[in-house]
Amino acid sequence: MASAPQNFSWVEPGRVAGLALPRYPAEYRYLLENGVQHLVSLTERRPPNHDCCPELTQHHLKIVDFTPPSPEQIDRFLAIVDEANAKGEGVAVHCMHGFGRTGTMLACYLVRSRKLSGIDAIGEIRRLRPGSIETHEQEKSVVQFYQRTK
Repeated sequence: MASAPQNFSWVEPGRVAGLALPRYPAEYRYLLENGVQHLVSLTERRPPNHDCCPELTQHHLKIVDFTPPSPEQIDRFLAIVDEANAKGEGVAVHCMHGFGRTGTMLACYLVRSRKLSGIDAIGEIRRLRPGSIETHEQEKSVVQFYQRTK
């Protein structure tokens, strides 16, 4: 039986979702059954039971809790999304609770996919996923990504 991981929601249905750390095989199965073929982990260690669903492709970008991703990590995340979406595959991204690091990456995704400013992307992610982007440094990384890409 599959069960939804904590704090799971699509930011762009079928393309990009966010969630909290998956812990149980049923949560990985839920991702697969709901169109997620790629899981991007932003935690320092891989999630428990990460090897229970070999058909779910795992990507690991280590970011220390409460810190922003580096520009290279943002670019890598967006490349993973582009490659997966080009094949019609969905991507889910998680950190511990699915707010700070996850929200930061998702806001950068919106900057690029919807041509939003950094501030607007932060606002939209907080509307879609309340509690997202926890520190001033994380906010700043979204704004800097916008400045770097415009």
